[in-house]
Amino acid sequence: MTRDATGQGARQAHAVVVGGGLAGTTAALQLADAGVRVTLLEGRPRLGGLAFSFRRGELTVDNGQHVYLRCCTAYRWFLDRIDGARLAPVQDRLDVPVLDVGHRRGPRLGRIRRDDLPVPFHLARSLATYPHLSAVERVSVGRAALALSRLDPADPALDGIDFATWLGRHGQSPRAVEALWDLVGVATLNATAPNASMALAAMVFKTGLLSEPGAADIGWARVPLGELHDTLAGKALAAAGVRTELRTKAERISRTGDGRWAVEVPGETIEADTVVLAVPQHETRALLPDGALDDPDRLLDIGTAPILNLHVVYDRKVLRQPFFTALGSPVQWVFDRTDASGLKGGGQYLAVSQSAAQDDIDEPVAVLRARYLPELERLLPAARGAGVRDFFVTRERTATFDPAPGTGRLRPGARTRAPGLHLAGAWTATGWPATMEGAVRSGFSAAGAALSALGRRHDHPLQEAV
Repeated sequence: MTRDATGQGARQAHAVVVGGGLAGTTAALQLADAGVRVTLLEGRPRLGGLAFSFRRGELTVDNGQHVYLRCCTAYRWFLDRIDGARLAPVQDRLDVPVLDVGHRRGPRLGRIRRDDLPVPFHLARSLATYPHLSAVERVSVGRAALALSRLDPADPALDGIDFATWLGRHGQSPRAVEALWDLVGVATLNATAPNASMALAAMVFKTGLLSEPGAADIGWARVPLGELHDTLAGKALAAAGVRTELRTKAERISRTGDGRWAVEVPGETIEADTVVLAVPQHETRALLPDGALDDPDRLLDIGTAPILNLHVVYDRKVLRQPFFTALGSPVQWVFDRTDASGLKGGGQYLAVSQSAAQDDIDEPVAVLRARYLPELERLLPAARGAGVRDFFVTRERTATFDPAPGTGRLRPGARTRAPGLHLAGAWTATGWPATMEGAVRSGFSAAGAALSALGRRHDHPLQEAV
């Protein structure tokens, strides 16, 4: 059976978006808001891509802890568009507790905070009093930050070197890399400094810490991610007139005799004027028709990087902060997800987010439990006498694209050589690492390219936001 995306026989401009993650949902909303009829195809039984929730007994669990920054204007637009901003607020002012348990004099707490002063003075007091660096290291960090602020992240030469090499050239000690640069970089890039493109590192630090005083203020969902990226996103799509088909996987995409597109799904073929592929790079390669990209196999050279999340439910409260990060321990970031998960009975549910988790991603749960529960007790004295109600693990082996040096030249733009076929996904050429912000930006780019090809006016929502 062949029909158009509206289910009608009438000839009208419409689009098929393949993939219901943040990139695909954004593209679908943008196209629908511009007056295009849209069908969104998602192979999973839910929207949200890799930022989703699931049930485990009485808990609603996020597959991993996802945060964003105030400078993430695209993702903030997305939250506003789905009426979810109130459910994922940004902290009033950047404040990150950093606990060092490897200090020779015992555990030591420091904080990365900002003031309301202009850049770069907004972080000056925090850096001057940061206890995890020596006075010499603090001065050296300041100099490196000023040098970084003069870089252009779009310079192709920066993509050819790794972040650690650049830091070494600018006098950064191993301790400075551990206690500051990797503290931020691993969480945002999903790679340690030796394995991260300098172009992406420059983008993260220049935009997040050196653009505006409040740029790095942290936001996160106070509800399960599924409530945002699935439930509210689904309502927004329906209100915009988008026909969303879950459990529907695109099997083949081809041109029709009249120059339109045919998207084959089980049992039918959907025709459209334009198609947005918003699926991972390997899946995109499998769906691309011949000639759509000059060298489509380059997509297969864009590697992936894992993220591991450990979930611990204690029988009592062991952490009073909403989150913290650690030094001198394999533990990276710890978040209190008690309220968001719906946990009852006076206990506390902590989510431990481990980026660049190549060494741990395939370890058995028993091994991870034996390794990380004692570390949490070392970090949180109140956990030492607490009972563990539950310990479980979520693994995303292909959580992000690999931000290694040279990856930038592999990332394609939204437009392809095939008229009417466009690409979206955090792995495309957004200039950002693999974040929720990058995914939404890619959706903007793909929708803009599609609307331009259709001769439709397109007002980019970030024109006023940035």
